[in-house]
Amino acid sequence: MSNRVSKVVLVGTGAVGSSYAFALLNQGIAGELVMIDVNKEKTEGDAMDLNHGLPFAPAKMIIRHGDYSDCYNADIVVLTAGAAQKPGETRLDLVEKNTRITKSIVEEVMASGFNGIFIVASNPVDILTYATWKFSGLPKERVIGSGTILDTARLRYMLGDYFNVDTRNVHAYIIGEHGDTELPVWSHAGIGVIPIFDWMRKDPKYKVEDLNDIFVQARDAAYRIIEKKGATYYGIAMGLVRLTKAILQDEHSILTVSTYLDGEYDHKDVFIGIPAIVTRNGISGVIKMELTATEKDRLNHSIRVLKETMNSVNLS
Repeated sequence: MSNRVSKVVLVGTGAVGSSYAFALLNQGIAGELVMIDVNKEKTEGDAMDLNHGLPFAPAKMIIRHGDYSDCYNADIVVLTAGAAQKPGETRLDLVEKNTRITKSIVEEVMASGFNGIFIVASNPVDILTYATWKFSGLPKERVIGSGTILDTARLRYMLGDYFNVDTRNVHAYIIGEHGDTELPVWSHAGIGVIPIFDWMRKDPKYKVEDLNDIFVQARDAAYRIIEKKGATYYGIAMGLVRLTKAILQDEHSILTVSTYLDGEYDHKDVFIGIPAIVTRNGISGVIKMELTATEKDRLNHSIRVLKETMNSVNLS
């Protein structure tokens, strides 16, 4: 059995990438982190700064800046590079420029001999995850997008606040496009082991219409954060570290990641946010929920919007 440490290569050390690196260091998940960015000076500075925190970290870790040749023996390559979403801009508005950026990066990574797992966080994440799969030639289960892990976390946080319970005991999912057409799956939401609508019947202060307001706040949170501080990065960085941990520790955890549908939910040839089982070998299976008629219609609409946008992009 190999004693080689787990190795993560991060491509893109902007706000999301550097936040991910900091969170990864704090949780002591990987044995080695290599950072790559077009701004080499900044990346070298990040490596120095992070190394100075090692005396306070929970585990030994090698942190350095590097180049694409470092990807050849990486377990995971995390893509956070790309143009950022601007105020008033949707994630889908970013599709053409970030597809070009993704293609150039993936070609460099694959030229190194990389044969691990891609985690894609750049937006629009569902389309760029599909593009990464196409450009890389890797099996579909080894290309994973961050999907709706952050949207789901936002929803759970807000529901925990509304019901005054620990957010970690809120079980609810947002699925679909990471963006304006996503949807909550109220039919499978619960507090602890109690379905959410049963919980609400215990107290008249809880109103069904409040749930939709909470969902809208979760869906549109990025727009409000971007207006206030220019970008979102802490939440998604934590989500990416959670996904990294699930892979490296072979957890078989269920996360709402952007994964390939091959007939599940009556759709094919699309990456979209759906609960899936995350393992050391990538996605081992998609969780097939029984959706209500309304939820099915909304998921169908979300997939239709994604495919229409994807058809306008050159993926060759």
